[in-house]
Amino acid sequence: MPPFVGACFPGVPSHSTADPSVALNSALSSASPRLCVEGTPSLSRPRRGVTLVEMVVVVAIIALIVGLSFPAASAGLDNVRMVSAGDSVATFLNAAVNRAERHQQPVELVISPQEGRLTLYSGEPGFTRELKMPDGVWIEAVLPAEEGGDPAQPRRILFLPGATVPGIAIQLGNRRNAHRRVRLDPMTGFPRVESVEIQ
Repeated sequence: MPPFVGACFPGVPSHSTADPSVALNSALSSASPRLCVEGTPSLSRPRRGVTLVEMVVVVAIIALIVGLSFPAASAGLDNVRMVSAGDSVATFLNAAVNRAERHQQPVELVISPQEGRLTLYSGEPGFTRELKMPDGVWIEAVLPAEEGGDPAQPRRILFLPGATVPGIAIQLGNRRNAHRRVRLDPMTGFPRVESVEIQ
C-alpha cells in the first residue's frame, strides 16, 4: 500500500512578544492543538474494461476469419446440395420403376429442365409425385438426347410393367461446375449415381 502523505503544524500563538519567558508561557498556556492534516492513499487503481481500440481489433479479426472461411463453407454447402439432389433423383426414379411393376400400370415421368422439376403420373386417378431440385442445382441434360429435340423442353419417359427399364440418365450441375449423373441400368432397373468430369 502506498504511504500516507501528511503534515503536522504546531499551534502558533496569535501574538508575538520580545520576552522569551512570556512567549514560552504563552505557548504552553495556549489551547491551540497541533494541526495535523493526514494525507489519503493514492487510489490510482487500473480501470477494468475494454477500450474502443481493443474492440475494433477483435471485430477486425472476426471479420477476417469469417471472410477466409466463407468460400470453403459455401463450397461445402454446394457439394452437400449436389449429393442430396443426386440421391433424391435416384430415389425418385426407383419409385417410378417400382410403381410400374408392383401396380402393373404405366407410369409417366416428365423431366422439366427449365423448371428443375421431375413429375410422376400414372393411370390411378389423383396420383402425382413431384421432385424439385434444391437451390443452386439444376438439370443440365437428359441422356440420351433426342434427335432434333429441344433440350430445354420437358422430356417424357414411359415405364411399362414387365418391359425393359428405359436406359436414361439425368445429369445435374451446380455453380461450382460440379456434375453428377443419375443413370438407370436397363439390366437391373436400379439407378446409379456417378460423378462426371466435363472438360
